[in-house]
Formats: sequence, C-alpha cells, structure tokens
Amino acid sequence: MQNRMGLLFFLVALLVACSGKGPAPAQELHVYNWSAYIDPQIYRDFEAEFGIRVVEDTFASNEELLAKLQAGATGYDIIVPSDYMVSIMLQQGLLAELDRSKIPNLVNIDPQFSSPPYDPGMRYCVPYQWGTTGIGYNSATLPTAPDSWAYLFDPDLASRYAGKFTMLNDAREVIGAALKYLGYSMNTTNEAELLAARDLLIRQKPWVYAYDSEQYRALLPAGEIVMAQGYSGDVFMVAEEDERIRYVIPREGTSIWMDNLCIPARAPNKEAAHLFINYLLRPDIGARISNYTRYASPNAAARAHIEPELLSDPAVYPPPEVMARLEWIRDVGEATLLYERIWTEVKAATP
Repeated sequence: MQNRMGLLFFLVALLVACSGKGPAPAQELHVYNWSAYIDPQIYRDFEAEFGIRVVEDTFASNEELLAKLQAGATGYDIIVPSDYMVSIMLQQGLLAELDRSKIPNLVNIDPQFSSPPYDPGMRYCVPYQWGTTGIGYNSATLPTAPDSWAYLFDPDLASRYAGKFTMLNDAREVIGAALKYLGYSMNTTNEAELLAARDLLIRQKPWVYAYDSEQYRALLPAGEIVMAQGYSGDVFMVAEEDERIRYVIPREGTSIWMDNLCIPARAPNKEAAHLFINYLLRPDIGARISNYTRYASPNAAARAHIEPELLSDPAVYPPPEVMARLEWIRDVGEATLLYERIWTEVKAATP
C-alpha cells in the first residue's frame, strides 16, 4: 500500500511539473515598501492562497530606496517608488521589464493612469496608489485651516508655531513646497529659483520640529505638533481614529504623485513578483488597499468596493479646479545634483 501511495504522489508531481505552467513561484517574496502602506492582512491572505510568505522592509523616502538599490541590494522582489523616481531608476537600469502576460488584471487600471509620463505603456511599473502632499493639522489647537504654505514659511505666521510643525524628510517634497510658496514650479531647473528656495528653508529651519515622514502620524494626535507637511492618506488614516485631525491642500498648489509596483532588475523571485502584482490588482484587493491607506486608487475596477465616503471626499479625489493646481514631481535631469546639494545644505544648517 505504501509503495502504491508513493507511486501515486510521484505521478501527481510529474504531471504538475509537465503541465506547461512554467516554474513554480519561490516560496518567499521580499517587498520593500513605504511604512503602513498596505493592510498587513493582505500579505497573510496572499500567503494562504499561494503558499508564498511575504517579508516586508520599509523605507521613508524615494532617495533612501534608490540608495539601497545603488548600494547593491539584490534581495527585493517588489519595490514601490514614486513617479519621478521610476524615471531615475529606468535611466540607471534598475528595473525589470514586466511580463504583461503574467498580469492579466492590468485591464483594471483606469485608462487615465495606464500610460503615465514616467513609464509610457506601463512597461516597467504598475500604478499602486496616488495622492497629494499637503498640510495635516490638529483642528483643536488650530481651528483655522492652514490653507496656504505661508503657515509653514511666512515669518509672521510660521514663527507663531515654532517647534510645533514638521516637514517631510523628502528633498523633492520639501524643496517643492518652498518653490510653490515662492510661486515657482516644483520641477524648476532655474538655479536662482532653487537657491531662493534653499534660503527660505534655511530661514524656516529654527521653527521646524523635525524633518520626518513617519512619526508625524503619532505627533499630531498627541498634541506634540499642530501641523505637518504630510501625505494625504497618512493624515486621513490618523483622522479615522481622531476626528480633530484634518487635511488641506495649500491654495498655491502642491504635488500629485503616483506610487508604483515595480520589480528590480536583479530581483531573485520575478515569478512570484508578477503573481503578487496581479493579486493586488484584483478589484476587491485593490479596494482593501485604499480603504486601509485612505489614498486614491488607480484601479478602476476597485471603485465598486471602495468605501463611499472615501470616493466622495474631495481631499482624496480632488475636483478639477484643485487638480489644475497640482504638479507631478518629475526627473529634473542634471539639476538633480543641485537639489541634492540644497537638501544637504538645509539639513546641515544650524537652527
């Protein structure tokens, strides 16, 4: 009997191996993601369905992600860079081209996001979540909405809140906010405009509690700070637990961004990575992501499952007149070195 059972198991294994379905996915998938950017239960459900354990590491900025890959990190199968960083990574050969035949759920992506300027035709990346960068605030201590970057930069206004607000730990977002306040593009390559932004940020620094992309989610409801330059979904997640916390898009304009699911060129488990991307593009899974992160979804098929109050919130899905004031952060080419130098000078300046 045991011999017969052994033979049966052998024949089943042989049939699976010869089924023509290609190599089985690796049993472990390594994801390098932003902090608190997916419902952890989705990882567990994926593991239960496919037998592939998901291991997640997190980063705090696109530059941190880029530096990790440039330093030779080869263990990640999925990364989540923003739009402009995709352009930079493509130039450096850091991304693998997608095998679209393994991602049939690509049809669920909203057509308006299906050929983004940083990756025409979605050859290398799949849109994941999109949102804006604005100002989160505690309405209990700041009853008037800080609807202008002046609240963070104007000496008369910002000095009132010295040590009570944070800026993101992100060069392009912070410099971009200063540029918008000064009336310039977030993607300017004009040296004089960039140096004016640098000087503004150095003058602002004594009032800044910290440059932080994660802890402000706890600092705002705790009352340690009253305002934070922050990502829309992060603030909405806090607001779900504390109704005092609000979000506003500054009237001067700000960034609109798209984070993306990409496979590094040196990813060890590309088969599992494609399977995971296709899984996240299911309508129900895409909705669970947005319902958890409070960001807008580029997955059109997911909208039928997204919470109605999220879909109708103009801070999440801005109306046309607000969209007109938003800018995509783009690769600025050689001017990237100037942005990096300015950021170093700002961080090194003595308050």
